[in-house]
Amino acid sequence: MPRPLRIEPVVNRYQRRDWLEMPWKVNAGDPCWVPPLRDMQRRQAGFASHPVWDGAERQAYLAMRGPEPVGRILAIENRVHNEHAEDKTGFFGFFECFDDAEAAAELFSAAEEWLRGRGLTASRGPMNPTLNYEFGTLIEGFDTPPYFLLTHNPPYYQRLIENAGYGKVQDMYAYRGDISMLDSLSKDKKLLTVDQMVRERFGVTVRPMRLRHFREEVETFLDLYNRAMDHNWGHVPMTRAEVVHFAKDLKQLLVPELARIAEVDGKPVGCVFGLLDYNPRIKAIDGRLFPFGWVRLLRNKKSLSRIRMVSTNVLPEYQSWGVGVCLSVSLLEPALSHGVTDCEFSWILETNDLSRKTVEKGGALRYKTWRVFEKAL
Repeated sequence: MPRPLRIEPVVNRYQRRDWLEMPWKVNAGDPCWVPPLRDMQRRQAGFASHPVWDGAERQAYLAMRGPEPVGRILAIENRVHNEHAEDKTGFFGFFECFDDAEAAAELFSAAEEWLRGRGLTASRGPMNPTLNYEFGTLIEGFDTPPYFLLTHNPPYYQRLIENAGYGKVQDMYAYRGDISMLDSLSKDKKLLTVDQMVRERFGVTVRPMRLRHFREEVETFLDLYNRAMDHNWGHVPMTRAEVVHFAKDLKQLLVPELARIAEVDGKPVGCVFGLLDYNPRIKAIDGRLFPFGWVRLLRNKKSLSRIRMVSTNVLPEYQSWGVGVCLSVSLLEPALSHGVTDCEFSWILETNDLSRKTVEKGGALRYKTWRVFEKAL
């Protein structure tokens, strides 16, 4: 007979320790699971300084059976989102739980009660802590490990969430390609002709990131991201403080040749960047950057052969020009020169028909799906 269940709000350092360790407990037997970077998880969950919490509030909960934690959740009120979207949506995030229906239901109930008490009318998630970071529940594609900064969870999570009264609100897809796809695209005469035509007709130029001006360049990337994504489903604008923080986190991880900016008359109008897949190394260091994890994480980046195409963003007024084609073509040769053998395009909203058709036409295959759920309160 299972021990009695209780839900505890996280208020002390012992509870914070148990809350932060839950992913390791739940996913210990899954060979495809990759641990989070411990310091990053701590900050993004609000247990250490992070600018996302300048515009948001949260409450963490633990599900306990006797002395053992069996689940966790974070209830989130994101004022930046609600001001931008002009709604009253609350969020849940960082959900981890054993296959324990009662524990999951009570965790969601506690989070929903907290959101209700703040006048919010819906609960959506998982967001860890917003759409600009890790989010969604994996519902297809459990047999391969995730690429960097993407979630992986047990298959039963979908059932636990749906049994708590949540329904689908949006799906996101990952598409996978390999060296043969990249090589064939780099020689595709039709694609290269379109690229040349766009450059000549509209004066589009594409350049790599300038490492000497790294912070300004990352701010340019994130500004383009904010503006290009403004009308996309669920978008939460990144604040200036978040942009600066993001730039600091990414400085050692980005490869300048794999990050490109498109310009017209010297004005940035679009960007694309490929992010090396650091997950095998994160798994090897068990998510610990200190004292020597950073060294193992960052050494010999040339040996990392998997790349995640995180985002191709073009300002709305330039999207019909074919700027996205120029950006994609410009990245092919640097990727091949780096030694990339596998490429993932993620994530792409199911409602983004243009992006989906573009990568499918190029030969990429859809192989993972994440879902965001929602429940009226």
